[in-house]
Amino acid sequence: MVVQLPRFLWLPILHGVILRTRPRKSAQKYQAIWTAEGSPLAVHTKRQAALLQQLLPDKKIEYAMRYGGPGVREVKDTMPEDTLVLPLYPQYADSSTGSVLALLSHRQPAVRDFHDHPAYIGALASLMEKHWAANGRGERLVMSFHGLPQRAVDRGDPYQKQCLRTAQLLSEKLNLTKHQFIVTFQSRFGAAKWLQPYTEPTLVSLAEKKIKRVDVICPGFVSDCLETLEEIGIAARKAFLRAGGEQFRLIPCLNESPEWIAALAAISARTGP
Repeated sequence: MVVQLPRFLWLPILHGVILRTRPRKSAQKYQAIWTAEGSPLAVHTKRQAALLQQLLPDKKIEYAMRYGGPGVREVKDTMPEDTLVLPLYPQYADSSTGSVLALLSHRQPAVRDFHDHPAYIGALASLMEKHWAANGRGERLVMSFHGLPQRAVDRGDPYQKQCLRTAQLLSEKLNLTKHQFIVTFQSRFGAAKWLQPYTEPTLVSLAEKKIKRVDVICPGFVSDCLETLEEIGIAARKAFLRAGGEQFRLIPCLNESPEWIAALAAISARTGP
């Protein structure tokens, strides 16, 4: 997620705070979730592309990273202009999907979002149902989405509405009442107001209210990454347990689940914005 700030505000924060503290902190966090194959996000994305290629042998499937390699520009320039681009952000935000679309020509076909696509919702529901069948249900299901500055939504960004729509559709698919799940937002940065309620404080509040067991799913992430594995799986878990919670179960992202690969094929069949 890209934070949009005026240059005169961003530069002092970048040079005075971020570049002095973030690299060391980020390195420690990545070390906690790194795999023998490398970054979990890169590993899962590469695997998803390979599995989708097997499912669609008549198509040429390539993957690219918005930040990292292989980059979007690099891959885009090696493929025909009519190649469909599918940003793996289920919910649209100018700072995520929009930043990818900005790299494309106006003629490039692209999927703008898939927050309410039945195959995506079905894959999420299947994930939850399998988890519950194997582990039982927690007292609450927390659906944690990536945060976004409130000012972006105030300017008309559809991200929050799409997150809430995803949560509604998933809860209906799982036959949940409104008291059985909570929608929260994580990964906020800085002092500005971001979308609320915030994930970690909500988990602490649940523990303080004697909710002993929670399940957490991150529907806005299709691959496990730093934000799911470290921020939620490690930091948020510790906060919940310290506050009196007893069982914290993080549901893995869609990753390479067969339902998700099938969903990717279904979503890629929808071209245009």
